[in-house]
Parts: sequence; structure tokens; C-alpha cells
Amino acid sequence: MARRIDVIGTGGVRLAAWEFGDPPKPVAGAAAGEGAPGVLLLHGLMGRASHWAATARWLSERHRAVALDQRGHGRSDKPGDADAYTREAYVEDAEAALEQLGLGPAVLIGHAMGALTAWQLAAKRPDLVRGLVICDMRASALGAASQRVWGEWFRAWPVPFATLADVRKWFGEDDPWVERPNPARGEFYAEVMAESPDGWRPVFAPDRMLTSREAWVYDAHWEELAQVRCPALVVRGLDGELGRAEAQEMVRVLPRGRYAEVADAGHLVHYDQPDAWRAAVEPFLDALCPPLPG
Repeated sequence: MARRIDVIGTGGVRLAAWEFGDPPKPVAGAAAGEGAPGVLLLHGLMGRASHWAATARWLSERHRAVALDQRGHGRSDKPGDADAYTREAYVEDAEAALEQLGLGPAVLIGHAMGALTAWQLAAKRPDLVRGLVICDMRASALGAASQRVWGEWFRAWPVPFATLADVRKWFGEDDPWVERPNPARGEFYAEVMAESPDGWRPVFAPDRMLTSREAWVYDAHWEELAQVRCPALVVRGLDGELGRAEAQEMVRVLPRGRYAEVADAGHLVHYDQPDAWRAAVEPFLDALCPPLPG
């Protein structure tokens, strides 16, 4: 089951939010407002809500879990104006989703760019956020060289791809930026392709992805991290982009931070190793939102 709910983000941008599982039924005798706790799932750059489908389904056993296609991604609107892809816009979109869906105070679970959005929103609106999971996102500035590498990588994509099998093979095996074959990575990128008359192309505009990234790569985000007052879990893949030393420093800076890592996982932690990801995250969520009596 995948149910779409439209949300209106900042500037009137239409955003697609998705439920991939039925939320738990109300417990008999529960007090008013004592329903299933809300969870908002925020994908990373180039991702989409469906990348959270497996996570959302197990979350739905005890939570109302909603995944958001962020602006420029998935089925959400893709503004043509580069000025629409600011950090403020992404954060305000997530804020609008929590309010319009009635999820708050919610747990925010974010991957990469989505994790930055989550902790910036937690710092801005502590009343809306009861907990935070940060998955493989750095707080340090990455700099101009990183942005140049990403531009080169986008230009290397052999688009259009003739088939989805070609998408899976290139991103999973042939991409020169990949150190070793990773079938999960191929599947991840196959989910963000759409068929066009000349083949398969990404559902997003690569130049807008670079614009979105530009809004954070030149700045460090330690100050906002220190302003997060709710419990927070920093999760990294052992072979991901967030190094252990930086992850542990993030935990130290967070007033109520905890740390977890997932073995045999790269940057796409929840997609690479879904069972190990669940094992790392679920105890934290259980401590935040104990099961209702019943």
C-alpha cells in the first residue's frame, strides 16, 4: 500500500508525501491525543520517498510514518528557479509537512541532505520534534573541490540509458566513482529514473541538484547541531561518507547525542543493509516512544 498525501510547501510548491503502511489502530482506552507517534522520513539529495518504503513499513507497526518527496525530487514540484532550492526552503517544507499532516511532535529520520534538513528543523522548531536520527551526513564544510567533483560526476552519466538494466549496471558496477560493485546502489538509482522517448533519464534536473548541494557544502553546520535539544542518534555506514571521528564529534556536540554504526554498509545505509539499519535504529525509537498499553 502506498498512499499519497499532497502538502503545500513554502512558496506554494506542491509536495508529495507518502504512507507505505497502515498506521497502527488506536488502542482501546487510550487518552485523547495518545495516538501513534509520528515519524517524518527525509531522503537525501537525488533520492525519493520510495527509498524509505521498507523502513516506513516496519515503522508503521507502531508509528504513523510518512516519507516526503522533497522539492525537486520524486513526484513533488520541481521549480525552475534556482533560488527555490535554498536551505530555508527545504527546512520550511519539512516544517509544513509536520504541521499539515498533524505529525508533530515527531521523530525526524533523515539521510544525507535530509538529515541536515532534519537537524536544522529540530533546532528551529523544538516543539515539533521529539527525536532525531541523522544518517550519514557530515556537519563539516565540504568545500569547492567537493562541488567540482560532483559536477564532473553528473557530466559523466551516460544519459539517456537504454534500459533500466543499463542504469543498474552503470551505477552498481561501471561508475568510475564506485570502488567496488554494489548492486544496491544500482537499484537505488533505478528508482530515480523515468522513461522518456529516447531512453531513461533522472526524474530530477542535475543542475538543480548541484544548486541544492551548493546551499550547504560551503558552510559547516556545527552550530545548528549544538542547538538540537531532543534525543538524537547519529548513524554511519562503516564505508560511508561520514567518518567515525567526525560522527563521534557530532555526538559530543549534540546535547543528547548517541552513536551507532552499520557494518558492511556504504553511504546508502538504510538501502544497503536494511536489517542492520533497523537493528541500529529501533532501540532508539523504542526508548523515545514506548509501546502504548494494550
